[in-house]
Amino acid sequence: MPHDPHLEQRLSDVLLSEDVTAIPKRMFGGVAFMVNGHMSVGISNKGALMVRIDPLRQDELEGWPGARPMDFTGRPMKGFLFVDAEAVSTKPTLLKWVRVSLSFVTSLPPKIKGGASRTTVKKTAVKKAVAKSKAGPRKR
Repeated sequence: MPHDPHLEQRLSDVLLSEDVTAIPKRMFGGVAFMVNGHMSVGISNKGALMVRIDPLRQDELEGWPGARPMDFTGRPMKGFLFVDAEAVSTKPTLLKWVRVSLSFVTSLPPKIKGGASRTTVKKTAVKKAVAKSKAGPRKR
């Protein structure tokens, strides 16, 4: 089953009802909703709901109806689940999964959009230190 625009609209509506700003972004061949720069929920190119969860709850949540490990590469991704579309066919079941995701994602520090990565910051600091040492001692 390909990406379902109806499920995408339902997800958008539920996120709005939870009073969060969620930005849709194309990824994994489907669409993901980003909250504070983190993927929260989305729809895979196969039509399954993708849900970001607290990795400490992985085993518990895999036991919920329709849930299974999110696996793109042959290895399950810790902290992410697929949920069959049939398991979220009602508003209450979809809302339950969205709330599970939001409870974890909103606990994470926001990602800075367009900000420098740690690696970039470290490289810049090293370049400045090298340039400073080549310049010699400061005159007073």
